[in-house]
Amino acid sequence: MTNILEAIATIINHPIPDLLSSKAFESFVKDAFANTINEPEPSKHEKYDEVFSWNRSNQSNPPNLMLRNGDVIEVNKIKTFSGRIQLNSSYPKSKLFSDNPQITLACRECETWTEKDILYAIGVTSKDNTKENMKSLWLIYGDCYAASPEYYEGIKDQIASGINAISDVESSETEELGRVNKVDPLNITSLRIRGMWVINHPSNIFDYLDQGYDPKKNFQIIAIMKESKYLSFPLDSRTKIESISVPGFNINTQSIKCPDNPVNLIPAKIITYKI
Repeated sequence: MTNILEAIATIINHPIPDLLSSKAFESFVKDAFANTINEPEPSKHEKYDEVFSWNRSNQSNPPNLMLRNGDVIEVNKIKTFSGRIQLNSSYPKSKLFSDNPQITLACRECETWTEKDILYAIGVTSKDNTKENMKSLWLIYGDCYAASPEYYEGIKDQIASGINAISDVESSETEELGRVNKVDPLNITSLRIRGMWVINHPSNIFDYLDQGYDPKKNFQIIAIMKESKYLSFPLDSRTKIESISVPGFNINTQSIKCPDNPVNLIPAKIITYKI
């Protein structure tokens, strides 16, 4: 079964300049986890079926990818390190639960599951003529990045309650923040109120780390996970990643701030590869 450690090893074992020469960032992430970066297109799909129980990289409902009996992956791409990541109607998640109303029925039933760890794959890319180059790839688990659901649900519920409390308007049930009907004299216009969530890029959030983002490098991978998550991976995968001996590769344990309470620190594994 593949995992983030296997994916990092796959990326390091392939020439960086060619990583995005002929594929979109979403496809690259998928190929990294399926170990199909250099395989011809027809032979990839059989491997995808083995690796992923859910594979809908271009659809708006979470997640983009689900490793079979493993983690789910959300893929995001921006063009600058200072850019904020657009999550649209979905607030950042520390975990993904099968009863989330945004998940499609097909995804909910693609395998037997109730809760999965969520991995955010965040890339910064730049275009040179027709070629897209990757400058950085952050692989960060949601429980290192996002607070617990009640924080986001709380503010969402307060906003929705405030909208519904407005006098002299007719509201109706909706999965958005609110919907107000009959807002004009002819009673023919409605107002839909949607939440558009954004989150800071991890290079800003984790700027306190040793071996963090280095603006002088041409390309870098930075992976962050709880130490307990790292130790949950198969010994073969941990041995493979710990045996990598190439310039620019580093793996260590550091303390990161708890997303629910930044005063508390969490032991985390930080894996970096910079060239």
